[in-house]
Amino acid sequence: MSAPVMTRSTFVLPFSDEGCLDARAVGGKGKGLAEMTQAGLPVPPGFVVSANAYREFLAAGNLRERLTALVARVDLHDAASVERVSAELEDLLAAQPLPERLVSEIAAAYRTLCDQLGVPDLAVAVRSSATAEDSAADSFAGEFETWVDITGVHDVLAHVHRCYTSVFAGRVLHYALERGIDLAGVEMAVVVQKVVRARAAGVMFTLDPITGDRSRIVLESSWGLGLAVVGGEVTPDRFIVSKVGLGLQEKVLGAKRVEYRDGAGAVPVEEPRQREFCLRDEEVLALAALAKTVEKQQQAPQDIEFAVDEDLPDGQNLLLLQCRPETVWSSKQRAPKYEQGAGLMSWITGSISSAAATHSTSPSAVPGHSHEEAGHDHG
Repeated sequence: MSAPVMTRSTFVLPFSDEGCLDARAVGGKGKGLAEMTQAGLPVPPGFVVSANAYREFLAAGNLRERLTALVARVDLHDAASVERVSAELEDLLAAQPLPERLVSEIAAAYRTLCDQLGVPDLAVAVRSSATAEDSAADSFAGEFETWVDITGVHDVLAHVHRCYTSVFAGRVLHYALERGIDLAGVEMAVVVQKVVRARAAGVMFTLDPITGDRSRIVLESSWGLGLAVVGGEVTPDRFIVSKVGLGLQEKVLGAKRVEYRDGAGAVPVEEPRQREFCLRDEEVLALAALAKTVEKQQQAPQDIEFAVDEDLPDGQNLLLLQCRPETVWSSKQRAPKYEQGAGLMSWITGSISSAAATHSTSPSAVPGHSHEEAGHDHG
């Protein structure tokens, strides 16, 4: 029997849908996942709740004018004012229920994904994908929300709704006002994607993020989900691969003392594994080859998240979770200042990631939660 096929929806698009290639409809994250999926690259399956759904949500409560009026009251130079108005905005969005038609389509898409993978109440990541996110000029990556280990229709719907409220979170509001960005022009799409059971995960750049050298691919990785890498809780293993010929030039063992096995929180890494590289050489080279393919497809240096899925056999277990254009070296004419003693990870989290990820417990489903990074989030 063939797998069920998601029927055409007004608000929901599977990664395989051509409509998912429009960043205005699905945001930078959704578009990147769709492009990789449609190029035959290994991506965990999922779908996008489009920006059209967010517009429907706002229209159902006649919210746009009220949101605009509240934003106009913010005094950027008064932190208390930003937080106070942000709380009012979030409360306003939280009080507005999702329209019934949107609820029906998201529920149907989630059940279809569960059926396709043969897993009732499949654990998914619910990931914000704002239409303004990942643009070269005003990247909102790192400002919006992601949750992992969400199971069941009820909690998927609740966390899509929470992505909508994150549009006006205090840090987002401050970020936007500081840059003169009208948040009324930011619309929220939401990625719903199978959670990867990561043995190891991390990020890779198709140039050297310190020097801008485009002849290198640099990988940073640690045990478990990528949260420990993104949040700076570990010093990850580092691998440098030559782009021409894909030869492993250098590898440096990190200090990987904690890991995230699921959304419940960090756990200690046993001492023997702390002394092991979390990626085998052949996995490093295979990941670098995938990175090179993505860069060629996108025709620009890329910042790519990856994971090694422990549930899948070798040869099928290397998965790409996200790609976006590298923004630091792509937008600068000269090298920014860099302190040689600072270390690569502090450079990445300080210059490429806009904020350190946090990890907390969701009150509704006990999932993992983090603010997404300018360089990375997790799947």
